[in-house]
Amino acid sequence: MRALGLLVAILAGVGLAGQGRVNGELGHRLGDGVAAAVVSFGSGLVLLALAAAALPVGRRGLAALRAAWRTRRLRWWECAGGVVGGYFVATQGLTVTALGLAVFTVAVVAGQVVSSLLVDRAGLGPGGPRPISAPRVAAATLAVVAVVVAVADRAGSPRALVLATLPAVAGIAVAWQQAMNGRVQARAGALSAALLNFGVGTATLVACYAVVAAVRGVPAHWPAGWWLYTGGALGIVFVLAAVVVVRVTGVLMLGLGLIAGQVLGSLLLDAVAPARDAAPSGNEIVGALLTLVAVAVAALPAGRRIVVPGG
Repeated sequence: MRALGLLVAILAGVGLAGQGRVNGELGHRLGDGVAAAVVSFGSGLVLLALAAAALPVGRRGLAALRAAWRTRRLRWWECAGGVVGGYFVATQGLTVTALGLAVFTVAVVAGQVVSSLLVDRAGLGPGGPRPISAPRVAAATLAVVAVVVAVADRAGSPRALVLATLPAVAGIAVAWQQAMNGRVQARAGALSAALLNFGVGTATLVACYAVVAAVRGVPAHWPAGWWLYTGGALGIVFVLAAVVVVRVTGVLMLGLGLIAGQVLGSLLLDAVAPARDAAPSGNEIVGALLTLVAVAVAALPAGRRIVVPGG
């Protein structure tokens, strides 16, 4: 089951890399990354709402979600994972074209792996606490090294380094989001968890965009090309896969599987159709490949447990 869950996570990660390219390109053409994020989350919300209304499993899940909320078996903070999702998608629209998909992915990796280690240790995911072991610490360390290598050739570009911090922060928060979505899934099912995630994320983005639009206005022209508006559908695949397998894999292994898929997908997309004017540099390729090594290390048997204060 763990191996199957890891495979599903890898495939979902490939879809997430595709979402990053779609949202980044839409944000670039609109000149407005937040508007692209609203389109992505909003379209995903509409698709999920239609599915939940049409499918018996969706209606049962919504009823279970309402019951869990009324009886306080589901707390407000467990329902807030969509806020992180909204921020993550907004960073795609704001930074992918400037950084390239490979650097964006590796920056997310560093934050996500380290945060997943702590989230698993605290037992925030639906599978309960998972001990900090030597392979997991080594994997987290390798992930941090990977992002340093990936941006090393841009050390003289303050703008690139500042932009890289946005996806890194998103990666830190994504581990918590996955844990919260997993908790919702355990009480109300995967479809309801995904719908709640997209609903909260869309509401957050719309509130933020109302401020942005009041200052800058809304885009006057929307680009043609149906594929530019598929970010929401790709996001659904990612969220559904994550909420289903996190109970089996734990937050760290889920994150690493997603990372492996993102790395492979981002390297392929950046090589075939670079988001920037240039193909990925050697540093970016080495940094991305190091994240795959981190996945392999984290998948090793736990071995000796590392005792931490309070553990």
